[in-house]
Amino acid sequence: MNGYPILTGAVVACVTAMPVALQAESGLAPAYPDVVRTSSYVPVRDGTRLAVNVYRPARDGVAETAPLPVIFSFTPYRARFTDKDGKVEDMALSDRLALRSLIRAGYVVATADIRGKGASFGHRRGFQDRTEAQDGHDLVEWLAKQPFATGKVGMLGCSYLGGTTFQTATTAPPSLKAVFIGASDLDKYAFVRRGGISAQFNTRPDEPPEVDLASVPVDADADGNMLKAAVAEHAANTPMAALWYGMPYRDSVSEFTGNQFWEEVGTYNYLDAIRRAGIATYFWSNWQDEPTAQSLLSAANFPNARFLAGPGSHCVPPPGFDFTGEITRYFNQHLKDAAPGKTPRATYWVEGLNGKGGYVTSDKLPGEGSTAQGWYLGAGKTGTARSANDGALALRAGAAGADSFTVQYDLPDPEYFAFWAKPMDDKGLSYTTAPLTKPARIVGFPVAHLAVSADKPDAQVFVYLDQVDAAGKAEVVAFGRLALSHRVEGRAPYAAMGLPFHPGRKGDVMPVTPGQVVRLNIDMTPIARIVPAGARLRLTVAGADPRQRNLKDIRQNPAPVITVHRGGADASRLDLPVAE
Repeated sequence: MNGYPILTGAVVACVTAMPVALQAESGLAPAYPDVVRTSSYVPVRDGTRLAVNVYRPARDGVAETAPLPVIFSFTPYRARFTDKDGKVEDMALSDRLALRSLIRAGYVVATADIRGKGASFGHRRGFQDRTEAQDGHDLVEWLAKQPFATGKVGMLGCSYLGGTTFQTATTAPPSLKAVFIGASDLDKYAFVRRGGISAQFNTRPDEPPEVDLASVPVDADADGNMLKAAVAEHAANTPMAALWYGMPYRDSVSEFTGNQFWEEVGTYNYLDAIRRAGIATYFWSNWQDEPTAQSLLSAANFPNARFLAGPGSHCVPPPGFDFTGEITRYFNQHLKDAAPGKTPRATYWVEGLNGKGGYVTSDKLPGEGSTAQGWYLGAGKTGTARSANDGALALRAGAAGADSFTVQYDLPDPEYFAFWAKPMDDKGLSYTTAPLTKPARIVGFPVAHLAVSADKPDAQVFVYLDQVDAAGKAEVVAFGRLALSHRVEGRAPYAAMGLPFHPGRKGDVMPVTPGQVVRLNIDMTPIARIVPAGARLRLTVAGADPRQRNLKDIRQNPAPVITVHRGGADASRLDLPVAE
């Protein structure tokens, strides 16, 4: 995070003005060039003390005395800490989430460490549980009642911070008027254990105590003893990876929490509370980020919600877009009663638009209004297939046939946090179109409909959609996953945009008889792009993904042999959402 120089004082710190060049880039007038910071412990309803930092807009080192709206972010990643070089990093003084610009625009910004993390006391019972949600509620209401506040509060965050924002909104604090939620989930089971398969998100090891001990103590904790006492309580935290791995089904009872924890943390169970409270909602994620599917579904469940998607990766401010301005205007509308102006339902990047890419606005969410175009898996053409595992994708089903592969578990090590998949065409079966004769505008969720059998009672199936240019360079543009045993579908408990819903309850899970042909309907991550003429599209079917952190624990020996059936009555196909 980018910090700004701190002028230290006994209790208050003042931050120097933002450079003029950066002010110009933001498009915001420097109404408040300075910041006055204070920090303290705030007790929530059960008495647990949480570390809260308050940043007040200031001029010449003097804080604004008139009440102002408050923007609140709630983090597990230390709101204020000292880095390895001894530099103090303040989350609120970075513009990655527009917090610094919001202070400059006349908002009080508050950041807090969740219980069990950073400088806060207590321990985490579970990842984004109702205790954490109620903590957010209590801090929102505490902030709203402070002398510096107008009583109107907004929340902002991405990834885990998007989750704390969403979860807090489900408790409907009376003072919470608007939320800006980035890369969070509507259905945590469908995200973390999508298709019955756990992936990289939320399954990494927990940090050692030294990480939280690098937090900056609150102002009254001059000797750091309260910080040490707080971090000592973190030893009772529930281990996050073990929590998720220990609940294979949607209705599993966690040994750590003693309840069906997936249901407790599924925000879809509490949407009516947000609607009744009239809290404004804005959902954001980027196309090359797995949570984008959940963000889009979240927006679909709120008729007045807005949606933003950029071309980048996880929580990266969308390039070429006035991100800080968008956030500021949004909160101005809902916290300062500014005129809304033109506010489209959706703003999103379309890759390949005008040959390069660009943003479009629409009154419809991406995928609404698109038409499914079926591309059928078929045999490869002699002399054109790259290997025996290469087949064709065509607009008509061909003769009946089948292709088999053995699951490969020895995969290259990915980055520690590989947010996006890489081509897997050499790890399974691939089916490729001929070069497109005209551009194809694809907006929405691709869905793979596969007829599959295996020589084991269960196996995992991963699908990848690649765009391959004329020179043969490929990039993954969408992917999905589903275990054979989790193929049963049901009615989603929320608006699912017409996508297949796999409940994943224990009673729904059905192993297969070896050799039995079953249907798999696998929705993939959403996309918005124009595939140019001359490019090809490729569907790859594999049985493992290098981003799975537990591959060594789940590998079967001997490895399963998976067969994809094509043509005839078992015509496997890929449905692409084609937009006009």
